[in-house]
Amino acid sequence: MPHVHRRHVHVPPSPPRRPSISNPSSPSSTVHHSRQSMSRGGKLAPEVNRALFVKNLSFNVTPEELFDLFGKFGPVRQIRQGIANNTKGTAFVVYEDPDKMLKAASDLAERQENLEKLKQQHGID
Repeated sequence: MPHVHRRHVHVPPSPPRRPSISNPSSPSSTVHHSRQSMSRGGKLAPEVNRALFVKNLSFNVTPEELFDLFGKFGPVRQIRQGIANNTKGTAFVVYEDPDKMLKAASDLAERQENLEKLKQQHGID
């Protein structure tokens, strides 16, 4: 289950496209809610940020599975996945609407917390 963290990340604009997936990684994923500011440095203001950074994705996940998972929260503009050795199993999920990105980050963080509680209750690492 994805886990959400706040992180400063600059995502350059690019045309929407479906990404390709690399090779297998760990089955759990982590989502980082990226916040940016527009006042200086050409970055977006936090209220218009639309990107989530996701890590620890399985390399076996298909682009369609990622669009299906993240599309449940709102229209996804694009998903950019890492293909280099040090970025495999990662992706940026860019939503059309910043509120949908916040909903995805919140929901996925709550699911991760619930999963961790269940693991602790049952002594699972």
